[in-house]
Amino acid sequence: MKPSRRAARTLAIALTLHSAINARLLRRPPAASAIAERVSVLLPLRDEAHRVRPCLEALAAQTGVHELEFVVLDDDSSDGTAALVSSMFAGDSRLRLIRGHGETPTGYLGKPWACARLAAAADPRSEVLVFLDADVVLTHDGLARTVALLRAAGLDFVSPYPRQEAGSLTERLMQPLLTWSWLTLVPLRLAECSRRPSLAIANGQLLAVDAARYRASGGHGAPGVRASVLEDIALARLLRAHGNSGSMAAGNEVATCRMYEGWPALRDGYAKSLWAAAGGRPAGSAGQFALLAWLYLRPDWLCYLSGVASRLIAARRAASRALPDALAHPLSIALLGGLTVRSWLLRGRGELTWKGRPVVAGELSAA
Repeated sequence: MKPSRRAARTLAIALTLHSAINARLLRRPPAASAIAERVSVLLPLRDEAHRVRPCLEALAAQTGVHELEFVVLDDDSSDGTAALVSSMFAGDSRLRLIRGHGETPTGYLGKPWACARLAAAADPRSEVLVFLDADVVLTHDGLARTVALLRAAGLDFVSPYPRQEAGSLTERLMQPLLTWSWLTLVPLRLAECSRRPSLAIANGQLLAVDAARYRASGGHGAPGVRASVLEDIALARLLRAHGNSGSMAAGNEVATCRMYEGWPALRDGYAKSLWAAAGGRPAGSAGQFALLAWLYLRPDWLCYLSGVASRLIAARRAASRALPDALAHPLSIALLGGLTVRSWLLRGRGELTWKGRPVVAGELSAA
């Protein structure tokens, strides 16, 4: 057997074992309990009227958190998002709707700027800030369990990863790779306390952070975060650099999320961010994909079965669809590579946009 084939098999098997260990050690939200702390839920919205209703309905139905506020930023929407929010929370004193008008300040991307404004507008008495995306739907006790996890684990921030819903074929090929990637490649318990930037991970779909720690670090307004297209990863790195602990956790019991509905949305959504996934360097992206291709696109049955096994482990932990999607693991890797190439091509041409705004780091950009 050739040394390269033996090495690929060894590494593929090791990564599968690592995913199994991570899956066993992955923190899970505790059972629901009454939360006495004051919690601010921060929700940035831009042209989300077509899909935000389930998120808002879930927020209105939250139980277990006695001192709770919802701070919603309507980021210059043109589709009636603000009117929908106001009508759904009419008479609910927990809601504060703020408006964002005009261009994003130079030096910020849209979403970091929105999150920074939301954090600044939150009640200064709040002890926990929970950042939420419009496509996330919490269970009725999801917020309480998320805060309970943050405190019970003794962490300063935590990202319970929502169960990712996928409808179309391309969604089923791509979306499971999200869970699979961090569960297979990142030593999660070490990542909670390591100061190595490469091990700092978080997910902006659902992110709970100790308010005092967030403010002391500079939050979304800090250099390195405010101009990052992957602001959740950048924030995690900032928090870890300030000595705070935190990482990913299982979130399938507290939330669901369908990031993109159909191929056009998925294609464009990944285009805006995949170029930045390996440190924003072409060589990093090329090296990252070369490793995955070497492991999972080679004609080797043991490497293939190892990849499928790790996908099944990730699917079981995430309570998502396992078969037959896991069997298409090589197709998923190939699609990831194609989307990454497209992301870099569009960035090189200055053609990356999101929600009507150009994605240009350090200048005016998208939420």
